Amino acid sequence: MQNIKSEQIYRMEKQYRTSLINSLIGYRALNLLGTTGNDGITNLCIISSVFHLGANPPLIGMVIRPEREHNDTLRNIRSTGQYTLNNVLPEWYMQAHQTSASYPSGVSEFDTCHFKKHYVNGFKAPFVTASNIRIGLELREMIDMEVNGTTIVIGEIVHILTEDGLIGQDGTADHGKARTMTVAGLDTYYLPQPVGQLAYAKPDVEPHLLNTHVNFNT
Repeated sequence: MQNIKSEQIYRMEKQYRTSLINSLIGYRALNLLGTTGNDGITNLCIISSVFHLGANPPLIGMVIRPEREHNDTLRNIRSTGQYTLNNVLPEWYMQAHQTSASYPSGVSEFDTCHFKKHYVNGFKAPFVTASNIRIGLELREMIDMEVNGTTIVIGEIVHILTEDGLIGQDGTADHGKARTMTVAGLDTYYLPQPVGQLAYAKPDVEPHLLNTHVNFNT
C-alpha cells in the first residue's frame, strides 16, 4: 500500500501535485458559470467546485480561485449580484473545457467559445442555451478564505430552467436522463451511470431500492 506523506506532497512537481490533489476526491459536479459585468460584457467559465448548502432557503455554494486581473468572474458577481450555473453535455464538452483558457479581461467566452446566450426577463446574467438544466442565482454572501486566497460564493436559487421530463415526481433532477457530465481532476470528463435510488435511511430499517421512473442499470 502506498502512503504519500505531507512532506512528499510539498516536494512534488507543481503540475503533478495539482493533478493529484484535484483528482483525489473523485467525480465532482461540473457547470458553466455565466456572468455579465456592469459594462454588459459577458463571461463564461467551467467550474467544478459547486456544492449544495441548503434547501430552505435554496442555497448553493462554490469556490472561486484567487481573483486575478484578467479574471472577470468574481468581479462580475460582486458588481451585479447575479450569475448562472449550466450543466455540461457530451456533445460540446470540449467547447466547455476551452472556457478555462486565460482569455484577457473583457473577452467574452460566450462569443470566443461559441456559446449562445439565453436571458430571463429581469435577470442580468446569461444562461447557456445549449444546457438542459440551468440555475439562476442571486448573491447572498462571500467569504474570503485566508488559508489560500480563494473565495466561497453563496447564492440563492431564483430561477430553475429545465427541459420537460428532467424533474421526477419526487423532485429529483434526473441528471442521467439529462446526460449531465462530471469531472475528476482538471481535465478528465465522465458520463455518470446511475446504480440505484435508495429509500430515506431510518434506524432499524434495512436499505432498500425505491420503485421509481428512473431506469437504473445494475
